[in-house]
Amino acid sequence: MQTKSMNFVVDVDDIGKRIDVYLAEMIDNMSRSQIQKIINNGNVTVNDKVVKNNYKLKEDDEIVLNLPEPVTLKVEPENIPIEIMYEDDDIVVVNKPQGMVVHPAPGNYSGTLVNALLYHCKNLSSINGVIRPGIVHRIDKDTSGVLVVAKNDLAHRSLAEQIKEHSVNRIYLAITEGVIKEDGGTINRPIARHPVDRKKMAIVEGGREAITHFRVLERFKENTYIECKLETGRTHQIRVHMSSIGHPLVGDPVYGYKKQKYKLQGQALHATTLGFIHPTKKQYMEFTATPPSYFLELLEKLRNTSK
Repeated sequence: MQTKSMNFVVDVDDIGKRIDVYLAEMIDNMSRSQIQKIINNGNVTVNDKVVKNNYKLKEDDEIVLNLPEPVTLKVEPENIPIEIMYEDDDIVVVNKPQGMVVHPAPGNYSGTLVNALLYHCKNLSSINGVIRPGIVHRIDKDTSGVLVVAKNDLAHRSLAEQIKEHSVNRIYLAITEGVIKEDGGTINRPIARHPVDRKKMAIVEGGREAITHFRVLERFKENTYIECKLETGRTHQIRVHMSSIGHPLVGDPVYGYKKQKYKLQGQALHATTLGFIHPTKKQYMEFTATPPSYFLELLEKLRNTSK
C-alpha cells in the first residue's frame, strides 16, 4: 500500500503543544480525532521515533506523518437467500434472520443483508454511500425481524424523515430474565456510548433521548415474555433499557447475565411489526413477521417448566 508523507518542523511558537493538537491545526481537512487514530496506528514520528498523542513538542522537532492511500471499498452482490415480505420500485421489506449483519463494516465485508440485496434488486438508494446503500434503519446482527430498505433516494429521505419524527410503528418481542411485576411501563432514559467500554451503549446523563414502552404478554417461573414499542430508535435501545431496570434479555452476551441458562446464539429479541407511510403511494403499510423457531421453542420450554 502506498503512503503519502507530510513533513513539519516545529518553530518556537508551537513549543509545548500536544502533537495531536498541532497537527490538527496544521492540516485543514483532518479532525483531531482522525489525527489521533493516525498517531495511535504508529504513522507519526518525531525525530524518527514513534510518539503518542500527548507528546509535547520541542523546538526544531522534525515530524513525519505518513498517510496510507485510502482503500477503495466495493461491496459485492452475493447470492444469499433472504425472505422478501414486500417489494416495489421504491422499497423492499425483508424479514432478517438472526445472525445476519445488516451492512458491511471493517473486517466484515461479505455475507451481509446489503450483499444479498444488491444481488436481489440491483438498485438501492445512494444516500448512505457504498457501504450502507438503502439502509434507513438497522437491527442488531443477532436480532431478527422486519426491516425496510430504500431502493432510491426519494424513498430513503421519506422513510428517514418518518423515523426522525417517531411516526414509524416499531414493535418488538423479547424474553427477559426475571419476572416483571408490572403489567407494563415506559422507560425514558438517555442512551450514549459507554464511557469506558466503547463497544457498548449505556444510560448516560446528557445522552440522546431514548423511550421504550413495554407490556407483559406472559410470565414464567424465572422469565417474562414482553412486547416493546419504540418511540425512539437508539443503538441497542431495548437491550440497554431492559437491563437498566434489572431485566436484561435472555441470551444477551453484552448486557445480560454472564452465565446463560439457555444456549442461544444471541439475545431473544425479534422485530415483529413495522408500519410506515409508503414514500410515493402515501398509504400506511404494516408488516408483521412471526418470531424464528429458536424463539418459539424457548417460549414453549418456558411454558412447560412453569407448569
